[in-house]
Amino acid sequence: MHKEEHEVAVLGPPPSTILPRSTVINIHSETSVPDHVVWSLFNTLFLNWCCLGFIAFAYSSRDRKMVGDVTGAQAYASTAKCLNIWALILGILMTIGFILLLVFGSVTVYHIMLQIIQEKRGY
Repeated sequence: MHKEEHEVAVLGPPPSTILPRSTVINIHSETSVPDHVVWSLFNTLFLNWCCLGFIAFAYSSRDRKMVGDVTGAQAYASTAKCLNIWALILGILMTIGFILLLVFGSVTVYHIMLQIIQEKRGY
């Protein structure tokens, strides 16, 4: 016998063609629907321009999730997210605009006061 033939004989017959058994476990998980309550509360308290934060807070209530209406909860969550995005964008733009108005208004008032003072001194 050759060496290769001897090793094949030692390994034994090929594995059987029987498939291994498998177990299937079905896990029912609830669909996670974000409600954006914290974001809506933040927009309501700090960036509540045009009351969008308050309206988003009304749409982000958890009533639909508690009842089990997943489709309604997803629709309300989508509306709350859209309103929160608009409230955040408008809040940031209005805050920047207010700061710019305050700075330019202060500079303008300073120059007007400086001009009035110079006219009174007779320059």
